[in-house]
Amino acid sequence: MIEARALGRRVDVAGSPQALTILDDVSFAVGAGESVAIVGASGSGKSTLLGLLAGLDAPSSGEVLIDGQSLFALGEDERAALRGDKIGFVFQSFQLLPALTALENVMLPLELAGVASAGGQARQWLERVGLGERRSHYPRQLSGGEQQRVALARAFVPHPALLLADEPTGNLDAATGASIIDLLFSLNREHGTTLLLVTHDEALAARCGRQLRMHAGRLSESVAA
Repeated sequence: MIEARALGRRVDVAGSPQALTILDDVSFAVGAGESVAIVGASGSGKSTLLGLLAGLDAPSSGEVLIDGQSLFALGEDERAALRGDKIGFVFQSFQLLPALTALENVMLPLELAGVASAGGQARQWLERVGLGERRSHYPRQLSGGEQQRVALARAFVPHPALLLADEPTGNLDAATGASIIDLLFSLNREHGTTLLLVTHDEALAARCGRQLRMHAGRLSESVAA
């Protein structure tokens, strides 16, 4: 479903003749329906890697293939269309639009795709994540756990083939985080989505079928969970 081939990311540093290497020759592949965790300490390069895999940033070298399509052979608009068609996102900071209600936030990816039944599908997904009665509330009126549930509904509503999750429990307390992760894996199993999860939480990573470990910009090992 997704493959990284010799990915590198380097940035120039003011006053230094040598570029800073953030990612160095990272290669791996994730098959359809797999759940894979990218584990590493803060600053190891895992979030940079996720941004490259999503096509939100461009690599200095290497390539990314999504469902066999070379991501950076596409123009910016084509990459955006591919993301809308195949990829769902869950972020640590939720990334809900504050001026939209919970229902409108979940409807958004469907409306962008021109789906006529956006409202009905969004309502069903809010019911699925236990927020049917909160659909008219704005993000500021929701708890952190409720906001992440809205974000999960928004990620799954277009039925993506691939879900990218970046520290999805990072802003939640332990009990709420555990509930969100249970929901995430339950939805993922039901829909057969390929899951790529970035985390520093070893217990969370162990719930995935496979773990890829980042250290100082390199993929140092792959461990079966």
